[in-house]
Amino acid sequence: MAILALKQRSADLAPEPDSSGPIELVRYICAIGALQSAAAIPRVVPITHCGPGCTDKAYMNVAFYNGFQGTGWGGGPVTPSTNASQREVIFGGADRLRELIESTLTVLDGDLFVVLTGCIPDLVGDDVGSVVRDFQKRGVPIVYAETGGFRGNNFTGHEAVVQAIIEQHLGPDAGERKAGLVNLWSLLPYQNTFWRGDLEEIKRLLEGIGLKVNVLFGPDSAGISEWRDIPRAAFNLVLSPWLGLSTAKLLEKRYGQPWLHIPVVPIGARQSTAFLREVAAFAGLPSAPVEDFIAREEARYYNYIDGFTDFYSEYWWGLPAKFAVIGDSAYNLALTKFLVTQLGLIPARQIVTEDPPDEHREAIRAQFRAIDHDVSVEVEFDEDSFVIHDKIRSTDFGQKPPIIFGTTWERDLVKELKGTLVEVGFPASYEVVLSRSYVGYRGALALLERIYTTVVSRSA
Repeated sequence: MAILALKQRSADLAPEPDSSGPIELVRYICAIGALQSAAAIPRVVPITHCGPGCTDKAYMNVAFYNGFQGTGWGGGPVTPSTNASQREVIFGGADRLRELIESTLTVLDGDLFVVLTGCIPDLVGDDVGSVVRDFQKRGVPIVYAETGGFRGNNFTGHEAVVQAIIEQHLGPDAGERKAGLVNLWSLLPYQNTFWRGDLEEIKRLLEGIGLKVNVLFGPDSAGISEWRDIPRAAFNLVLSPWLGLSTAKLLEKRYGQPWLHIPVVPIGARQSTAFLREVAAFAGLPSAPVEDFIAREEARYYNYIDGFTDFYSEYWWGLPAKFAVIGDSAYNLALTKFLVTQLGLIPARQIVTEDPPDEHREAIRAQFRAIDHDVSVEVEFDEDSFVIHDKIRSTDFGQKPPIIFGTTWERDLVKELKGTLVEVGFPASYEVVLSRSYVGYRGALALLERIYTTVVSRSA
């Protein structure tokens, strides 16, 4: 498989690297990887102004060797790129970008074009904004975002793309609000291997209690018409530990929209029911229809769980008791909450890998410390797989083989520990993912199937 730009660290070096140094087996890509966030919006075409290979590497890593998710409308190998060379470094690449945009408009059909910059134009100072504004004045639906790799990873790049669309493409006037309409800001497209199925399930749950949802990304989105409807929503829902908070604050400032932040993505009946009741209370929905929907979902969920308990009670002695989660904060927190509160498993190590901004880390720690009324977890933040794997090796998993919720990077480690691996994040190169979801009532059932099929298959 294609591997990100890495540097192997020899075993005799200190296990705690300098935070500014190289890291091994990284679990995100640079900011220009947000081209896939643009591609996740139906009929949107990203255009990259960057060096040769950057666009292809971003696609291959986050969208191909990560569940083999495919390209989107204009992503992947379809993405136009300037492939900036030494000439653009010396003389600037603005003219090359202008030529590329003109060609793209001639060849590709799109409702919106999003220009993303790489390291070369950001370092040499190309005036990309001026080039794009010339097209905007002509009525071309186009925006730009500065996403040079030194600016951050694809999480921060995603926020830059969202901000660019809001500030450069949406109108200044909110107009009349639509009662019951909510804008959903949640999982990072493509980086989260199961984002399409997860957003579909979250939308289904919210619509089940009577809301209308601008899901904004993925096949359930209406595309740019839905984005233009953002100012008319009654409120914004941020369903993640931190991603989307800056967007909600921007929309509050720009349109006066209130927002609700729920840090834990719900998995299973307990969390899903709590999630729906919190949203319903914030939205001022009548309780009877909400409770009717919850009752139907719980009845279906627990009917399947009732059958599962036959297996669980028979094989509990051979099943893993302790687990570790290695991955981004959204899935790490959601999985840990589910596994502790609804399966009774014991958290042994939780490592967050996406390098969340410092201002959000204490809030993330607080969520892990309140996993359940009698369970507190100390989460760790680490990006370097060399260090992460050493920490997992030193973890006490008790007498039973551990179960690790991680990525392809953990396959050899789990074999070494004689444990079980469930790939739940980037890169997931041994999973083919179409519409699978692990969130909500229905996603939790799929997750249980995946966990225990993997466990019993390993012991066969």
